Amino acid sequence: MDTLLEGGFADPVLQSGAAFRAVMAALANPGTVQDLVTPAPISDSMSAELVSVLLTLSDHDSPIWLDDVLRADTAVLEFVAFHAGAPLVSDPQKAVFAIAGEATRLPALDQFNLGTQEYPDRSTTIVLAVPALHGGAALTLRGPGIKDTLHISPLGLPEDFRAQWAANRALFPRGIDLLLVADGQVMGLPRSTRIVEGS
Repeated sequence: MDTLLEGGFADPVLQSGAAFRAVMAALANPGTVQDLVTPAPISDSMSAELVSVLLTLSDHDSPIWLDDVLRADTAVLEFVAFHAGAPLVSDPQKAVFAIAGEATRLPALDQFNLGTQEYPDRSTTIVLAVPALHGGAALTLRGPGIKDTLHISPLGLPEDFRAQWAANRALFPRGIDLLLVADGQVMGLPRSTRIVEGS
């Protein structure tokens, strides 16, 4: 119980505000790396970065999908219930936010809520922990918020990520938004971003 009560931001108002600004900056400036305020991780399952985004974005009106490992961790479930009050869903289509500790635990992007033409903003935002935001295969981005092109190389993306992302981008204005987190930082890939090159 002590761990549950002590978890979360030490200064919820200031720190959640700072984390929210980091997430918004990451989505407004795709492919850039923003510093997160990171509380303590929850057990060994949920990293500090995932905790930060969870506390910042979720509330009792935001259904959350958790990967199987997170969902099996009682400490994570108790933390979500106590600090966010967010309902948990097992169907990715019903999730406002989806949280995964690694790419291998994540269903295909098109399994989540892709929004509708009338309400594209109702799609799922996926928060994925990766080993690092650098050091992986090179990708070149274009789109709103990017001057010309931007090169990124996050480590630990799904093997067929480029194909999945191309299909997601083709749905615009529908489609999921993606937040990648690692090492106290967040990188955003909104649905408007195109991957034009990569290795």
